[in-house]
Amino acid sequence: MHFLKLSIGFLLSFSLIFCCILPSLAEESIYVWSSNANMTNSVNDSSTNITNSTSSNSNNITTNNSNSNEVIQTSSEATENNSLLLESGSAILIEQTTGQILYSHNIHEQLRPASVTKVMSILLIMEALDNGKISLEDTVPCSENAASMGGSQIWLDPRETLSVNEMLKAICVNSANDCVVAMAEYIAGSEEAFVQMMNDKAKILGMNDTCFKNCHGLDEDGHVTSAYDISLMSRELLNHYPSITNYTTIWMDTLRDGKSQLSNTNKLIKSYKGATGLKTGSTSLALYNLSASATRDDLSLIAVIMKAPSTKVRFEEAQKLLDYGFNTFSFKQFGKKDDIVKTVCVDKGVTSYVDAVLKDNAGTLIEKGKDKNIEQILNLEEVIPAPVSNGQKLGEVSFSLDGKTLSTVDIIAKNEVEKINLFTMTKHICYSWVDLLRS
Repeated sequence: MHFLKLSIGFLLSFSLIFCCILPSLAEESIYVWSSNANMTNSVNDSSTNITNSTSSNSNNITTNNSNSNEVIQTSSEATENNSLLLESGSAILIEQTTGQILYSHNIHEQLRPASVTKVMSILLIMEALDNGKISLEDTVPCSENAASMGGSQIWLDPRETLSVNEMLKAICVNSANDCVVAMAEYIAGSEEAFVQMMNDKAKILGMNDTCFKNCHGLDEDGHVTSAYDISLMSRELLNHYPSITNYTTIWMDTLRDGKSQLSNTNKLIKSYKGATGLKTGSTSLALYNLSASATRDDLSLIAVIMKAPSTKVRFEEAQKLLDYGFNTFSFKQFGKKDDIVKTVCVDKGVTSYVDAVLKDNAGTLIEKGKDKNIEQILNLEEVIPAPVSNGQKLGEVSFSLDGKTLSTVDIIAKNEVEKINLFTMTKHICYSWVDLLRS
């Protein structure tokens, strides 16, 4: 056995020295990746066309970029002809992942948002949780100011405290004005400071139709936004903090050891398949508003209704928008983050290959019934020189239809590969010997 280990060690050392002198001779291995069983499984050379079972038309395609804050306009909705004959003053339907607008009606008209304002308040609460400024277990006091709020509330008492988790539940389910003010004061020190944070975030998100005057949405002169801007902040919340749906999908719950009943103001949570949220709002001046979100078969949609004449119309027209989206479009996933595209040879590396993986998810929104002839074009060198760093861009893969790019994703190195030299070769031999002797 000892002789066998010595022989293997000698062969290992010889092979590493050989690799240091000559380029890597490893053959190329190819991985075919797909979330679609019909995807063709052949990749050839460094620029390759693959015919898949996915398609779109020029008005209903977009690049998958979930990090972008911009909602994408296309020529199809620019006319705003209100083909669905909505009664509401303003409405928009977007695809959540890409931000593409699927339907629009007076989307930039500045209107009173009422409690849909709380989408921004919830977003800032989730950010504070994410950056560690607060935790769900923190106890939040109630000020006289918070307790004095009218409208929807859970009747906070200045002498009591609730946890952040309980406050968030009351805000998302019951639209509690007293709780959102208490949270604003807890995070920013005062409601005024929190409202400034809201406006700062709105500016970052490109919400140019918006001016917040409070964190709860009760009517106040100059407190306005638009359906377009509500879709922006709703998308930001759902994309970056999907765990919020643990709260927004609650139909009924309790607080204070069962003494306080909570019932969701968003009736679609109970009645609409795939509903994930998000927020209702109504006042005598704003009338009836709603940001409604739902997911079916990997397609996530956000429908915003503003200034509906009644609560019945609000929910009916949100459902009409969502139905239109799910009946007309689908989301095609080409690959997921860290999927292996292929194995690339590394010249003069301590290892002779590196896995090339997708940097991000790859997918696109398409119109149903046009699932044909999408081309996959892979731009990736057959051999790359060492050294290779972890995450280094090696190439890209794009998906196109009739010459129009639907989605492009970078291909990166899954791990680091050092260049062979006397030091790295010696280190690699030593590590290999240690592993061998341990076996």
